Amino acid sequence: MANLQGEELGTIKISDDVIMVCTANAVSKIPGVSELAGGLTESISKNILGIDSSSKGVKLSRNDAGIILDIYIIVEYKVKIPQLAWEIQSNVKKEIESITDLNVLEVNIHVQGVNLPGEEDKR
Repeated sequence: MANLQGEELGTIKISDDVIMVCTANAVSKIPGVSELAGGLTESISKNILGIDSSSKGVKLSRNDAGIILDIYIIVEYKVKIPQLAWEIQSNVKKEIESITDLNVLEVNIHVQGVNLPGEEDKR
């Protein structure tokens, strides 16, 4: 049996889409987040093309030092937003770094709205 220690076998590249889906899953598990908020292009994709993006509400940027995530959310009514944002930041950073072994430089939270009680009945 050959000793592979010290031999370079190749590189592993993780798609941005995979990271964004993992981020969306991590955010959706946190109580107080009503939903991820999609932007204009995601609305067009869903309404015109019939494509529902699984990474809706997540934007990813890469550089040599690591990745930067921008997360767009709608929060539940009466949630303490600073506390929720801190929880999202720490959970997403921990999960993405453990799954991908990439350095997460920033997790920016953008609150796009508040889900008021009874609003779902009107939709």
